[in-house]
Amino acid sequence: DAGNSAVLGVQRVDLCLQDNHDEHHTSHFAAASAKEALIVRRGEPFRLRIHFNRDYSPSKDAISFIFSVADDVKPSPGHGTLMALVPHDGIDYLGDALEWGAGIEAHEGATLTVLIKPPVACPVTEWRLDIDTKLLGDGSRSYQLPLPIYVLFNPWCPDDQVYLANREQRKEYVMHDTTLIWRGSYNRLRPSVWKIGQFERDVLECSLKLLGTVGRIPPAYRGDPVRVARALSALVNSVDDDGVLLGNWSEDFAGGTAPTKWTGSAEILQEFHKTQRSVKFAQCWNFSGVLATIARALGIPARIVTCYSSAHDTQASLTVDVFIDANNKKLDAETTDSIWNYHVWNELWMQRPDLGIGQYGSYDGWQAVDATPQEASDNMYRVGPAAVVAVKHGEILRPFDCGFVYSEVNADKLYWRYNGPSQPLKLLRKDTLAIGHLISTKAVLKWEREDITDTYKYAERSEEERSFMLKALKQSRQAFSRYYLNDNFNEVEFSMELKDDIKIGENFSVVLKVTNKSQERIHQATGQLNCDAVLYTGVNGQEVKIMGFEVDLKPQTTEYVRMEVMFDEYFDKLSSQAAFQISAACKVKDTDYDYYAQDDFRVRKPDIKFQFGNGDVQVVAQQEIDVIVRLENPLPIPLHKGLFTIEGPGIAQPLKFKILEIPVGGTAAATFKYLPPYAGRGTLLGKFVSKELDDVDGYKHYEIEPRPEDLLQPNVSHRSSNIIRRRTDVIP
Repeated sequence: DAGNSAVLGVQRVDLCLQDNHDEHHTSHFAAASAKEALIVRRGEPFRLRIHFNRDYSPSKDAISFIFSVADDVKPSPGHGTLMALVPHDGIDYLGDALEWGAGIEAHEGATLTVLIKPPVACPVTEWRLDIDTKLLGDGSRSYQLPLPIYVLFNPWCPDDQVYLANREQRKEYVMHDTTLIWRGSYNRLRPSVWKIGQFERDVLECSLKLLGTVGRIPPAYRGDPVRVARALSALVNSVDDDGVLLGNWSEDFAGGTAPTKWTGSAEILQEFHKTQRSVKFAQCWNFSGVLATIARALGIPARIVTCYSSAHDTQASLTVDVFIDANNKKLDAETTDSIWNYHVWNELWMQRPDLGIGQYGSYDGWQAVDATPQEASDNMYRVGPAAVVAVKHGEILRPFDCGFVYSEVNADKLYWRYNGPSQPLKLLRKDTLAIGHLISTKAVLKWEREDITDTYKYAERSEEERSFMLKALKQSRQAFSRYYLNDNFNEVEFSMELKDDIKIGENFSVVLKVTNKSQERIHQATGQLNCDAVLYTGVNGQEVKIMGFEVDLKPQTTEYVRMEVMFDEYFDKLSSQAAFQISAACKVKDTDYDYYAQDDFRVRKPDIKFQFGNGDVQVVAQQEIDVIVRLENPLPIPLHKGLFTIEGPGIAQPLKFKILEIPVGGTAAATFKYLPPYAGRGTLLGKFVSKELDDVDGYKHYEIEPRPEDLLQPNVSHRSSNIIRRRTDVIP
């Protein structure tokens, strides 16, 4: 009965936005800067200052806070989506970590200051707050808070399932908004910059909304990071559920944006938020970039991981089976497994209470989560969360999808001679070293690569690696995994040699080294070398060049077979990611020995270079500076219809600069005025595309100095907060 004027009425609520956002590490969010929402992390208290229409009297006025999940049709206390809190006097104890708590911090006349603590398992979602006031025995009033409250996961809180103890890792995996994603091939690693942009406009709102709409997680379960991680791996791709991104592994990107042209996640999520339609188009690094953005926005520590020579094992045999016909051609229809030059997925940090304690300890820590749609898991295209420690120990039956991830990093590659449906298969060669190289992620607070291969597997050829492989094979029920045959002829040895630093535009050669190890026998080897241009997924090869050969090998000698590949031969067939598959097929006369090997190869593209002013200018916050962007044309032909795209802190919309033509040996350049928004670290990133050359990028990392006037003014107002914080984590 709001008409009863004697009942205490709320006039306004001060959400103490700046203090709360600083305390909860959420001040960077666009909605925080725009004062559009209160954004807090669970398990830690936040402050509200309530102004009433008259003095508050504890003896006759009752006040309660009603929290409800905004999109829950029927919120209920049993599901943890509706909660009524009565504040008690004082803030020394705000209740157990698993319960809501509220305490009165100060009371001055008509103003009441309270602390409210959401529990550590609170659903991560948008909450509504109503403040109910009652006069003892005489009616009540209700006031609805006009702004939403977003409650996020809390990696700073030791009781939260996503707690990350290391302060520097929290900076990197929760707060940093730019990262490096490694692409290329194992013999040509190539980092490219990705703007994670978790604090940008609409990104947090879109992420929270996705959990309920596309992710279909009931509100009660949105606080469980295992459930959230599994949902994220499905909702980032569009298969099954019209999720955020539509995959496309062809070379035709009409009607959308080519995967190589995206520079970050914010643009993608903003478009999806606006249209609610899957954004076109993506490949594995785009899916992982967007998943990292959503996870960091929600407060789950996340990193992007690249595995070179990553297996896609379609038959769950823990082997990658390649079938070769009598003419040494790969049979695409029979070869359903593939090896990607590289594959990119995510790791999310959390405890795994659902898995208990295993033979090798707990399954807490990094969990592999993969949003690239490759195989269905429980009838949906998703992978994970798979505990990385379970993958390392070959525990392929652990939830979720440990077997698939195990194959990606550890499968053995088998080459089979296929002579027809009723003929027996002949095992040409078994390669135990082909899969899972140089598993990479960005190093903590450094712009360099950290190798994390040993978290997924024991060293190749080590006793442990083979024993865990056999353990995994025994758990697999696939027929192919029981087909191991051994080689027995070893007098002639073949090995392929590729020079690994060839720039695009140059010719290159493929060399096969053939050695006769026999003391007295002469051998004759015949075969062919193939060079195919492929997508980075290792499929859809286009023949570039083929060369047959025959060599006579005297005892204890080595011969070299060389195939030259010219720019004119490969350029028209090259995919945007400049990947080749080189293969050699050989027979040794008068023996039953076949040799077959495949390798990946990639030509290097140039880097975009950034220059501030005349080259030795200091970058200062809020002071405009000239930036020059340059790219040399590496091709022996002119480039047409060039386009630079530039992103960085303080650049609201990506800048675009058109370059009509770059002659042979020429340099494309663009200049723009740049206003650094704040002091601290910054990264400018650039992309370049043209008709003849695309997927070129570059970045510049720099320090932004504070303005002199900011340094001269003594810091008078040390805003100190007396929220009771855990002693373990006083430093923000």
